[in-house]
Amino acid sequence: MADNISYLYLEDGTVFEGEGFGSCAVRAGELAFTTSMNGYPESLTDPSYAGQALIITHPLVGNYGVPHKKYDSGILSTFESENIHVTSLMVSELTSSSKWNSRLDLDDWLKEEGVPGISGVDTRLLTKKVREMGAMMCVVSTDGKVSDVGKAIGEKYTEINFVDKVSPKEPIVQERNNRNVVVVDCGVKHGILKSIAALGYNVVRVPYNYTADQIMQFSPLGIVYSNGPGNPNMLGPVVDSMRGILEYKLPVFGICLGHQIAAIALGGSVRKMKFGHRAINKAAVDMISRKAYITSHNHGYAVFGDGVPEEGKAWFMSPDDGVVEGIMYKDRNMITTQFHPEGLPGTNDAAFIFGMFDRMIKEGREGAWNGK
Repeated sequence: MADNISYLYLEDGTVFEGEGFGSCAVRAGELAFTTSMNGYPESLTDPSYAGQALIITHPLVGNYGVPHKKYDSGILSTFESENIHVTSLMVSELTSSSKWNSRLDLDDWLKEEGVPGISGVDTRLLTKKVREMGAMMCVVSTDGKVSDVGKAIGEKYTEINFVDKVSPKEPIVQERNNRNVVVVDCGVKHGILKSIAALGYNVVRVPYNYTADQIMQFSPLGIVYSNGPGNPNMLGPVVDSMRGILEYKLPVFGICLGHQIAAIALGGSVRKMKFGHRAINKAAVDMISRKAYITSHNHGYAVFGDGVPEEGKAWFMSPDDGVVEGIMYKDRNMITTQFHPEGLPGTNDAAFIFGMFDRMIKEGREGAWNGK
């Protein structure tokens, strides 16, 4: 460690020393942790992590390396986007890779992407600190000590429109057929695109700030509002577009950030959580069937019981903290989930929800919901 001492500075004044890896850089971000035991290539490339410094709580990270990028009709099967989106990475122990399809080690990948990392830090203590004190800003430096941490932090995470940074600037059309599902891309994971394409639809991704009229130019059979990073209360254009789209009575599916946007659009509310849900093993209980599912999460904002719109019906709930994990809208052809039903990385317990969306397109709301 002596040859490469690096530093983690927390907003509350705490300083951790560790061994730097990845890029030689100084990066600020909001401290967040994931309890996932695997799936770091997918997690690091999830655009919902934009602006965040990620702690992986599993003690050994990097053992299966980083795969090659593989595409099917423009959709990635090995990553959730083309690039790493976390500002930095903290692990207890960095390991070298040993797997047949590994292109390079995690260390080299972070160097390639310009992202700093620190190993040898007490990730257990860090995680407990976030759980007890809540999300906070931090600075990771693999390039020597930082004299002015406040200046290095700059703007707070909650004050930046990260969706504008990760959403495409122009439409992206897969061009498989003419059965279009439009994805309002707030930072979509490719696992969602893969799940929609697997239903036989042509995926059309549009910028987050497209109006309802611009979206309708693609003659969609259904519309998905995707996951994405940051504060949903800053996203007026997306809220406005959803209100306009709902007037067309098309099937709508909101995932993660899309779930929050739907709540805001229909008069509900979303607020920041103390430390968020980030894992691939979080329980969600179907309040109608009383069945429990293990699901994949990555969110720091949430709809709570008092934030569900009047016309919404709580569908899924977290047994841990009462977060509303899914909503059905009784007078709309719309369902939303806070978790990721595509489960990449993670389980496929909730993949059936994409089938519900498919039936909403083919049969309408009543046939698709089966009495729910």
